Order: sequence, then structure tokens, then C-alpha cells
Amino acid sequence: MIAFIRGNFVYKTPAVVHVEANGVGYELHISLNTYSAIQELEKGLLYTFLHIREDAHILYGFSEVAEKELFLMLISVSGVGAATARMMLSSLKPDEIVRAIANGNTRQLESIKGIGKKSAERIVLELRDKISKTTLDANISPLKNNTLEQDALNALMALGIPRAAGEQAVQKVLKAQPDLAVVEDIIKKALKTL
Repeated sequence: MIAFIRGNFVYKTPAVVHVEANGVGYELHISLNTYSAIQELEKGLLYTFLHIREDAHILYGFSEVAEKELFLMLISVSGVGAATARMMLSSLKPDEIVRAIANGNTRQLESIKGIGKKSAERIVLELRDKISKTTLDANISPLKNNTLEQDALNALMALGIPRAAGEQAVQKVLKAQPDLAVVEDIIKKALKTL
């Protein structure tokens, strides 16, 4: 219903931000991840999700589309509500959550307040395939700042290799041979490790 809000950040806490847009003040519930991104800003744009319950309409705000997409994936899991998903995004960075799910690291998910063993297992079970099939934006890749690595990963994914497996293969190759500077060589060696 409301895709994003652009305006002045009138009030900010690690959990809530008030955004004034065209004379209207919106209260958005945010994660610590988003708070870190907007902490120093006086104005900006937040992507939103309107959560409608019987007793309340709650607007959630996100500094990145990738974080919003991850939030929507998390709340699609049975037993994970909006408050729990926000807690997850406040406890771990989005890329850490994606990696934990892709690698089946339930222990890391269990370290989050409100996530027990069964919930962690359910999250991994229901989202592992979705996360490996979906490219949740380059923002959630540990390789995002290195174009050589990102190009190699994109090529592997184009060949049908899941994102998590591709990332591991590229990282393994570059750890063994950090001086590799040609994308084709990285791809060939990564394919051999798979």
C-alpha cells in the first residue's frame, strides 16, 4: 500500500523514526540495521511495509530494498511475526541472516532473542531454497564491494549454481590464490571446487 516515504527525520531512536513528509508525520518501526544507516541523516527515503493487525496498523521502515525483502521472507515463515523479524534484523546484519539460512546455521539463528531451536530449523527449512534462488540484491552479498568477485559469482549463478554455493566456491578459490586477477580463471577454478 505504501511503498516508501521520503522526508525529514524529525525523531529517531534505535527502534522508531518519525518521518515528516508533506506536513504529515509517519511513525515507522525500524531495525538497528536501518537505524545505523540513517543515524547521521536529517532526511532521506525509507522503504516501507504496512502490517495490519486486528488491533493496530504498524508501519515498518527499511533503509534498503534488500532488507525489506528479507523481512517479508522472514514473516512468511509460520511462527515468525513482524516483531520477531525486526528483532532478527536488529540482532544480525541482513547478509549474516542470509548466510546463516543458506548454510543451515541454526545455531546462529538461535542466538537471536525469541528464536528457539524449532523456529530456527523452520526458518532454514522454509527459506533456504528461496534465498538460493532469489538474488536478494547485491547488498546482501559478502562479495558486494569487490567487482571481480561479484562478476565471478554472477557468472556462476547464471550457470545455475545457487548463490550460497557460488559464494563459498569463489571465496575458497581466492583464499587459496589471492593474486588471481582474471574473472575467467576464478570461474574455472570455482567450478572445479563445486
